[in-house]
Amino acid sequence: MKKFSLSFLFLFSVIAIFAQKDSTVSKKDRKKDVLLQTSMGDIIIRLSDSTPLHRDNFLKLVKVGFYDSVLFHRVIQNFMIQAGDPDSKAALAGKPLGNGGPGYRIPAEFRFTLFHKKGVIAAARDNNPEKASSGSQFYITQGRIFTDFQLDSLETNRLKRKIPEEYRAVYKTLGGVPHLDQNYTVFGEVVKGIEVIDRVAAVPTSKGADLNRPLEDVRIIKAKLIRRKKYRH
Repeated sequence: MKKFSLSFLFLFSVIAIFAQKDSTVSKKDRKKDVLLQTSMGDIIIRLSDSTPLHRDNFLKLVKVGFYDSVLFHRVIQNFMIQAGDPDSKAALAGKPLGNGGPGYRIPAEFRFTLFHKKGVIAAARDNNPEKASSGSQFYITQGRIFTDFQLDSLETNRLKRKIPEEYRAVYKTLGGVPHLDQNYTVFGEVVKGIEVIDRVAAVPTSKGADLNRPLEDVRIIKAKLIRRKKYRH
């Protein structure tokens, strides 16, 4: 009975959080893209309507300025670049980061059509059994290009499942991070500025207590909603 009560309270709190969030996000907001103005260039992100909880949460945080001045605090070349820790805004050099957030999680929203190709935005999370997402921390994938042999090996030795053929075709051309599929929620993708990901991913990073933090700060100067356009790839 105690477990049921705790679960009920958790569910109630999640519903309350998202009811409050949704009140600040309009239909017009959901038709806009997100511009991340970073110290290494602009990244434009289009959020997915298939993941409404993550979409609306990200839109609200952008609107209230939550991401303004946060660092890309975890950067791993050929993998991903991660940001969204509010503690990073005024963090001293060498300080370990990655534990900050708004104090809530978002229920997982895994979708078959959303996978970890290069340039997607996905939610970071801690090791919780529900695979619920951090309320604010996210990463943008860089990944790498795979061969059939490498994907076969990944299926057999790590995933213990087949990678869908349509995913494989993308991982062999554009690249990505296939072992994260169905483990972390993808909720959008970069539509302009994918070269900025490569620039950020290439910066020198720490091997100390602040492992993988860039030695020189890479910052999201401003995040804002912008009118949606068509972009050439």
